[in-house]
Amino acid sequence: MSISRRTARSVRILGVASGAAALTLGLAGNALACNISEFSAVAKCDGTKGVISVTDKDPSGVKATVSVYLQSNGADAKLVGEQVVEGTREGVTIDFSEDWKPKATYRVHVKAGNQVNEDIKPNLVTPDEACAPSEESTPPATPSPSEEPSKPAEPSKPSKPAEESPEPSESESTPAAETGDNTPSPAGDSNLAETGSSSNTGAIAGIAAALVAAGAGVMFALRRRGAANNR
Repeated sequence: MSISRRTARSVRILGVASGAAALTLGLAGNALACNISEFSAVAKCDGTKGVISVTDKDPSGVKATVSVYLQSNGADAKLVGEQVVEGTREGVTIDFSEDWKPKATYRVHVKAGNQVNEDIKPNLVTPDEACAPSEESTPPATPSPSEEPSKPAEPSKPSKPAEESPEPSESESTPAAETGDNTPSPAGDSNLAETGSSSNTGAIAGIAAALVAAGAGVMFALRRRGAANNR
């Protein structure tokens, strides 16, 4: 039994429609699949702190694990951090705290089920300037004169030995002789009235004795001459 021409046409139209529907569903499925192009990364400042932000704009909402590595000479130097993100059509952003240096390179890797397992290309390079510090360092205030620490007292220098005073001259050491007057001095002021004998007493006594002896000798000689003349 042969198939009518109308039936054949209907089958052909149905096949074309089925193929178109399958192609549409395939394209829709691919559109909903997670893709590395839906991830992006940027280095920025959160106030005074550096952060690396990764955004996931995956409308399918597949959970993805994001890992951030600091690069050095083309190799991983350290793992900055690892977080799980579930993207949306509008995009979900996760932050990694990192005190990044200017012009540093970071590798951002994404693992989302069996759909994505690769790095965001190209690698992330930080800006030319780091985040500004919270407070600019200011030099310490100069202490006022009253606040300056007192200097330790200097050790006292030994006093110089007193210079020997020059001996007074004879004119200065000997008191000037008092001008004598005609009034006899009281007996109490004589040398004999002073305690002890004068140093001239012995000499005077010796002279007196010699004079007495000489006088006696002269008298004796005169008497003998007179007696001889009388004879």
